[in-house]
Amino acid sequence: MNVLVVGGGGREHALCWKIGKSPLVDRVFCAPGNAGIAAAGFECVDIAANHIEGLRTFARDQRIGLVVVGPEEPLCLGLVDALQEIDIPAFGPTRRAAEIEGSKAFARGICRRHKIPSPNAWTFSDAAEAMGFLENRPDGPIVVKASGLAAGKGVVKAPDNATARRAVKDMMELHRFGEAGSTIVLEEMLTGPELSVIALTDGRTIVPFEPVRDHKAVFDGDQGPNTGGMGAFSPVANVGHRTLRQIENHVLIPAVHGLNLEGRPFRGFLYAGLMLTTAGPRVLEFNARLGDPETQPLMMRLRSDLVPYLLQTATGSLDGLEAPLWDVRPAVCVVATSGGYPGEYTRGHPIHGLAKVSVGDDLQVFHSGTARRGDDLVTAGGRVLSVTALGATLGEARARAYAELAKIEFQGMHYRKDIAAA
Repeated sequence: MNVLVVGGGGREHALCWKIGKSPLVDRVFCAPGNAGIAAAGFECVDIAANHIEGLRTFARDQRIGLVVVGPEEPLCLGLVDALQEIDIPAFGPTRRAAEIEGSKAFARGICRRHKIPSPNAWTFSDAAEAMGFLENRPDGPIVVKASGLAAGKGVVKAPDNATARRAVKDMMELHRFGEAGSTIVLEEMLTGPELSVIALTDGRTIVPFEPVRDHKAVFDGDQGPNTGGMGAFSPVANVGHRTLRQIENHVLIPAVHGLNLEGRPFRGFLYAGLMLTTAGPRVLEFNARLGDPETQPLMMRLRSDLVPYLLQTATGSLDGLEAPLWDVRPAVCVVATSGGYPGEYTRGHPIHGLAKVSVGDDLQVFHSGTARRGDDLVTAGGRVLSVTALGATLGEARARAYAELAKIEFQGMHYRKDIAAA
């Protein structure tokens, strides 16, 4: 069987790496992929992830047996719908189901209608109304979110109303995130450790994956603006069976059931970004796909063949499989970014030292924003690459990841020094 992975980031590199290990797979294509994916022997295709017709034509012409959609944009644009029209198995939710990520306002409505525990939230499509709300509330912390897709960066944790008003202006009047900020959600700010729980579901059966914790802020100590993700690790200490059962029973099952009731059956990876509060888990966000960088440690720890789970999910028969097997060892992923990310940054800087990295089944370098320029591998994005390592303990996995990352250099290279430190 030939598989097409759609996307070009670290998530897609990790998916290609894992899918390529399956005895069920002959060839792995990636559209558009990146230089690291190509260097690993996978076949990169020069079709953008949001070029729906181009991807559909390629999948048909190459007799692709399974399309795995990585990023949120093609899901929200209806790539899975387009492939289903020509009977090509596609892993991921349809456009209507993917709205649980494409619209934070819709996601908050799902939580409200189906009694899924989440922060208090207020939605606005008019800047003056949002400003008026902030003027009339007690001063204090609040979260401002662009409702649409903003690559993980459309969230501002405002410590006071003045900061919140500036965020509203940036999003709704200055259009910092384009159309994504035309509607915003203001949310109660919760406190507690965050957790990512990602589950496979075909709309009937739910298979939770191992929990992951990611680090979103750009600087150590969770300081600075939010990014698409600076690192992640799994498993997460002190997240026991009771907490996971709460998340399954009060978040995952109601979300899947609620989407079914509303005529939006969900097949794919349903991602719940959670805050573990003193009152229990609360949903900060839903995503309609695997997270990046959460995918990297999950793929390193997954011992089962991923491909049957993707196929059975796409065809609505996930109940025919046993639960996946996981490596008991922890995995830590550390992301290296271009200087200035998530703000302005420059591209085209040569990357040195990759040949010195000790890659293998227990350690991988997954590329996100890399390209070829002649004989040179150069930076081509905000998040450039990540090093993901397994270890006997979390500390050992962390030490291995940082030791190997230290061998890599490029101009302006930045990474957090405290991933998985606490």
